[in-house]
Amino acid sequence: MATDFYKLLGVSQSVSQEELKRAYRKRARELHPDANPNNPEAEEQFKELSRAYEVLSDQNTRARYDQFGEAGISGGGGRGSGAGGDPFGGGGFGSIFDAFFGGDSPFGGGGGQRQSAGPQRGPDLETQLKIEFAQAVFGCTSSVTIRTAVRCDDCSATGAAAGTSVTTCSDCGGSGQIRRTRQSILGQMVTASPCGKCRGAGQRIETPCATCHGEGRVTREQTHSVEIPAGIASGQTMRVTSRGGVGPRGGEAGDLYVHIEVGDHEMYRRDENDLITEVKVSISQAALGAEFVLATLDGDETLVVPAGVQHGNEFVLKGRGVPSLNQGGRARNQVRGDLRVQIAVFVPKKLNARERELLEELAKLRGESFSAQESRVKSKIKSAFS
Repeated sequence: MATDFYKLLGVSQSVSQEELKRAYRKRARELHPDANPNNPEAEEQFKELSRAYEVLSDQNTRARYDQFGEAGISGGGGRGSGAGGDPFGGGGFGSIFDAFFGGDSPFGGGGGQRQSAGPQRGPDLETQLKIEFAQAVFGCTSSVTIRTAVRCDDCSATGAAAGTSVTTCSDCGGSGQIRRTRQSILGQMVTASPCGKCRGAGQRIETPCATCHGEGRVTREQTHSVEIPAGIASGQTMRVTSRGGVGPRGGEAGDLYVHIEVGDHEMYRRDENDLITEVKVSISQAALGAEFVLATLDGDETLVVPAGVQHGNEFVLKGRGVPSLNQGGRARNQVRGDLRVQIAVFVPKKLNARERELLEELAKLRGESFSAQESRVKSKIKSAFS
């Protein structure tokens, strides 16, 4: 019975691509082999899940699947339209016949021609990396450790025990496919299907390696160095090619997707490519002006606050913000945002006798009304709510 890819991912047929991605990631984390060690059933479900997402995440293969089911994408690899603008996803006009005749094509190629023999590519992996605020601004080199499939050194990734070798499959001659030709009213029909003896690998292992059991790969922890570009932000994802799990029997490695999380900073917050900080000034500093030493991410800067500055005023230090991630080159040579310094005038909650005396004198000089005694103010407030 054919598997319903939508049910497998737990979504409806009208699901958006973003919702599809979220559903896949959730299920993939639940079924990943690392989370289910020694569970062949979970591993098989994970493979089916990945296959379903591979097909549905591409608009072209999804459309063929919606119209013809698995017959519409059999042998297609699930990677969208082929080179040269082929509307049938790289399979040519023969793909129409794939949908109705299971791979038979009057043009001699058939859908099976698109299925390449040889080792399968390994799985893509995901991990999360938390970096410091300044590291995100200027870039850095970090590392991630993941548990993944790596090549088996005992058999040099062949899967064959020491002293033995991999042999070419006698049924398919190493192609991984069995091709049959017959005549029909449409002409010569060629059917290509995976070889049942070698399961499409094109090779046979008579004596499997005892370490990897013929897989050519084993599972262990791997640490990879990751170059973090200047200007990266929380929630962005980096693709590190060929750092995923390796495929069986020498298959190339998949990719590693690193999801970035940036820590908070005690002084600064980010607004796109600008950095924002707040400088608190007293009433007297706001009225008379002041100088501050501002610790920027590039080093100390002198900030001159003019007399009469108002609460909420903003001062801009050009080119002291975050580098544009789309610009190449070193962080300090990239086009950068600005550092915006926002002024916050604070009023003291308590005054000693001398401070109050001076402020009252200032208020009298300026002709400003004020409460002569704090106790009188408190009594008025109390009576207003009694």
